[in-house]
Order: sequence, then structure tokens, then C-alpha cells
Amino acid sequence: MDSMDLEREKGITIQSAATYCQWGDNHINIIDTPGHVDFTIEVERALRVLDGAILVVCAVSGVQSQTLTVDRQMKRYGVPRVVFINKLDRMGANPSKIVSNIRNQLRLPVCQVQLPIGLEGDHDGVVDLIQMKAIHYRGDKGQNVETVDIPTDMLEEAQEMRAELIAALADVDEEIGELFLMEEEPSSEQLHEAIRRSTMNKTFVP
Repeated sequence: MDSMDLEREKGITIQSAATYCQWGDNHINIIDTPGHVDFTIEVERALRVLDGAILVVCAVSGVQSQTLTVDRQMKRYGVPRVVFINKLDRMGANPSKIVSNIRNQLRLPVCQVQLPIGLEGDHDGVVDLIQMKAIHYRGDKGQNVETVDIPTDMLEEAQEMRAELIAALADVDEEIGELFLMEEEPSSEQLHEAIRRSTMNKTFVP
């Protein structure tokens, strides 16, 4: 969506741009805002009208000064958010370290809902900790979604992280908390609903 020559030349977003897409029956308007510190006012203007935001954090460089600024703006305007950790295919990618940094530096109740399959040059999809399935995106643009069983060498880690996710939700969502106390396993639908509720309430960040 970067249309200015300078944006393409420098590889950064300078001016906010809007587009839209369909997801099922939902019409979603998307505003792409600058990540560079010099264009903070563009982010400020966009946050005033958003229903929710995606905070993009690099898997290599992690939380940066502009991340802290945008996080403060989101909190000021009460914008619910999800965190997306990108560049998992880059050398030095370490998503678990980034999650820890987000918790410590941004003080956000963040918890992973996906587990990457491989990192750097070996990155080959994600494990969905809610459905407990492995997802691969095939094709030139990842347009062919392939859902398969979790690789056996990742199953134990995935089960541990799913348990961590459920425990984190139990702290902030009454329905999951009751199931947790009764030692009952929540369904995928119950987890999805709890994540949505607690994210909208700004008590949880997936």
C-alpha cells in the first residue's frame, strides 16, 4: 500500500493508507500506519477511529522505541489489539524472547496462540494452539492453506503452550476460569470466544 516514491525507495510507510477486505460475511477496513518515529502523528490520527489494532513486532529486533510510543497511544485511546510477530524467516528470529520482552517492557498480558514451525531459513508454517493443528501456506503468495497433524517432535511443546494459554485465559475470563477449576478441557469454540471477549475487554492480548 506504499504508493509514494520515497516510501518505496526507503522501504518505510510515511503516509497512512486505507484498504478493505472480506472475511466470511465481514467487511474489514484496514488502515496501514507508519512505523517510523518521525510520523507518529499519522498513527495518532488513525487510532482515534479504529475498532482494534494489530501491533506488528519484528522477531529479530523486537520491542523498539516506536513500539513503546504506539503502545502508549493505543492505551490512551482504549484500542484493543493483537500482536503479530513478523520476519520469523530472518536470521536471529526469536519469537519466545520477543513475547517475554512485550510482557516486561509493554506490561501487556500477552500469550501465544500460535507456535512457529521452524525459524529463519527453516520457517515452514505455524501450529494453531486452539485447534491443535499444523498450518502450512503453500504457493507463491501462501494462498494455498494446508492443515495437517502437528509434527510429532513438536507435539509436547504445543501441548505445554496450549496449557499456558488456557491458564492465562482462566485468569481473565470467567467461563474458562470455571472450566480450569473443574479441570475440564475447553473446546476450540470456547477458547475462541474467550480470547475475543478478553481481547475486547483489554485484559488479554493474543
